[in-house]
Amino acid sequence: MTIADLAGAPVFDNGGMTVRSLAVPSRGSAELAVWSIDMAPGMTSLEHTVDREEVFVAHSGRMIGTVGGVEYVIEAGDALIVAPDTPFSIRNASPTERATATVCTSAGIKATLDGRTILPPWAQ
Repeated sequence: MTIADLAGAPVFDNGGMTVRSLAVPSRGSAELAVWSIDMAPGMTSLEHTVDREEVFVAHSGRMIGTVGGVEYVIEAGDALIVAPDTPFSIRNASPTERATATVCTSAGIKATLDGRTILPPWAQ
């Protein structure tokens, strides 16, 4: 068994969203990729697609996921499930409070945004 502590997690600043790698291949996970996100008030991610199912589990705040053009609200304890190859974005709906969540997907996930395919660094 491997422990991947939050204190030692790599941190990525993604334009108003802080991403911390938890259980990812570089930290000992062979099949899954799990990270935490902390979103600034009003922050919205870029619309993109991923090639694997991705699940967001909200811990605090109120997030709105726009998935395939439909808005879904998630709050503490709710999960937003994004199917592969479906355009989506997520935003913190609060103008004053941060929103946090844990994201889980499969190791090796690829994302496509603005016509470019990338390997998200926090998922490696």
